[in-house]
Amino acid sequence: MQDSTAHIAIIGGGIMGSFCGFFLRHLGFRGRITIIERDPSYRYTATARSAASFRTQFSCKFNVAMSVFGAEFLKNTQTWLNRDSNIGLIKRGYLILHKQAVNHTAIKAMHEAGAEIAIFPKKELQQRYPYLNIEDISHATYGLKNEGWFDAWSLLQAVQAKNRALDCQYRHENVKNVPTGSDGQALGVVLEESGLLEADWVINAAGPESAAIHQNPKLTLPVSPRKRTVFSIRSPLNDPEFPMLIDTSGVWIRPEGQGHICGIVPPPHRDPAAHGDYQPDYDLFEEYIWPALAQRIPQLESLKMENAWAGHYEVNSLDHNGIVGPHPDINNLYFATGFSGHGLQHAPAVGRGIAEHLLQGAYQSIDLTPLGYQRIVRREAIVERSVY
Repeated sequence: MQDSTAHIAIIGGGIMGSFCGFFLRHLGFRGRITIIERDPSYRYTATARSAASFRTQFSCKFNVAMSVFGAEFLKNTQTWLNRDSNIGLIKRGYLILHKQAVNHTAIKAMHEAGAEIAIFPKKELQQRYPYLNIEDISHATYGLKNEGWFDAWSLLQAVQAKNRALDCQYRHENVKNVPTGSDGQALGVVLEESGLLEADWVINAAGPESAAIHQNPKLTLPVSPRKRTVFSIRSPLNDPEFPMLIDTSGVWIRPEGQGHICGIVPPPHRDPAAHGDYQPDYDLFEEYIWPALAQRIPQLESLKMENAWAGHYEVNSLDHNGIVGPHPDINNLYFATGFSGHGLQHAPAVGRGIAEHLLQGAYQSIDLTPLGYQRIVRREAIVERSVY
């Protein structure tokens, strides 16, 4: 792997692909790295359209561990990337409301993986957030550290600038296929205009479109783009310490600028594959979000919706967890996709894990083996229950 003539092609120039390139260089790869992104403006990338929040409250331990590392990276971007980088980091926890009794086993598992979660019983919750209607709530959990939100566009620009300084080449073209040779290994990537770009390794970090680039019928990814609309609102609510609130209805809301942003995962019958569809679903706001917010925070009955935009989650329909690591038969093809909405916060840990496995043959920091492609072949789901 110290051969300077070796070539790694990374499909996807958003945050996941860029962090794969960054950690390959950070861990010593000296060959060529080409990061291929079809959208030269990055306007329609999942990264640019993300609400860019991060949390440690997950049901799977490896997700908690990845979040802890991601949060530490975000808090130290000026050291990792550039002394002048500023990603607008806000350190504030997720406040997740629960109707049922405390699941102490789940909280313990999060703590064991590195999270620090507080449990607010009903009385304390009312004292801390008197504007909440919690008559149907048992308790809430709150991340005491390593949770918050940031400017995803600024982070992407910082990582890309660092990568260019480290001699990673960004190329803007559409990837049509990942062909294999007579030995069953990936030859590189087929570009729409330029044809075959040969590579010794290929990393699929193409996000919502990661399944579409494989023409091999034996290679399937249960990943598809699902539209998520974010609404920007103004309201009389004025709490300078307002958290990222996750309601029992599935609605989320957090501060942004002088107001708030909010959203919800659509019900299944309103959530088809959304290739190329970036039109905000305004009906979601009227039918689901506004009624839920007004019920939970009566002050929000008089809110005003000012703007909306839509982006795509790369939803893994098997279990809502990422697909990470090498293909079991195509050994020089790696995956870093399928994160179902939590890829942005996990990109530093995934990029580091991919680099470790590719360069050293095994994960060194966080064991990401459970996220491997074999579970896709076997249909063995490891379900992440905390998806918002």
